[in-house]
Amino acid sequence: MFSHAGIGNDPGDIKNFVRGIEAVGFDYVSAPEHVIGGHPDRMRGEAVHTYDKAYHEPFVLFGFIAAATERLQLVTSILVLPQRQTALVAKQAAELDLLSRGRVRLGVGVGRNWMEYEALNESFTDRGERIEEQIAVMRRLWTEELVTFEGRWHHLDRMGLNPMPVQQPIPIWMGSYVGKVVDKVLNRIGRMADGWMAQMPPNDAFSAVLDRIRSYTADTGRDPLAVAVEGVATVRATDEPGTWAATVDEWDRRGATHVKLIAAGCSSPAEHLDLASRWVEAVRR
Repeated sequence: MFSHAGIGNDPGDIKNFVRGIEAVGFDYVSAPEHVIGGHPDRMRGEAVHTYDKAYHEPFVLFGFIAAATERLQLVTSILVLPQRQTALVAKQAAELDLLSRGRVRLGVGVGRNWMEYEALNESFTDRGERIEEQIAVMRRLWTEELVTFEGRWHHLDRMGLNPMPVQQPIPIWMGSYVGKVVDKVLNRIGRMADGWMAQMPPNDAFSAVLDRIRSYTADTGRDPLAVAVEGVATVRATDEPGTWAATVDEWDRRGATHVKLIAAGCSSPAEHLDLASRWVEAVRR
């Protein structure tokens, strides 16, 4: 995971970091995102992004990273889709996919920061319903020369993107909020997503949630294993490296197809890269 705070804002540091993780064998780099943050005193009891935490804009960041690397997949994790214009996101993702030669994986979610929605002049209360229509529209824009669509929020009369992405369609993954399991979100993932970005440890609770997602996937007529799964490994430099491989093995045993490293406690890009290099060497198969 690209740590906005840990890697910082220097273009040289960003370039060296992503080239470094590509060189040691990582398959992809993912980045969380926020457009804008409010003052902490505006929060109403929730823990959400505020203005004092830096985040790079994901499409610009990944355009820069794509030019600096050769094979790293570029993953939004996650893009808060309902606070954005659908056709514009489809265009940005298509252009990034084209210029990176098909390296985009679009992770999307509904978010939970009402202040950010307010600042972007988008509705917060119907974001779950809107994301489903957004995904349907984007997939058609990525695969059809001209799209006519009449929905609740989208009205397209023979509209099309040009140029088109390499991947048709671009894979869409979905996240679910850590610490809270919402059945309608699991249903949406099972019905619509190419992958699930799990935010929970590889335990029995995770397996129960994955079983529910697979059941919803099967209900659509798809193979229950059609939804890929990304687990998370949070590590620190003081950890015993033997535990790193054990965590990856447990994710593998429970059905994960990907494991994302979160390097915690690093105070510089060099420390981040060193820890990432040690981790990938310890878990390499």
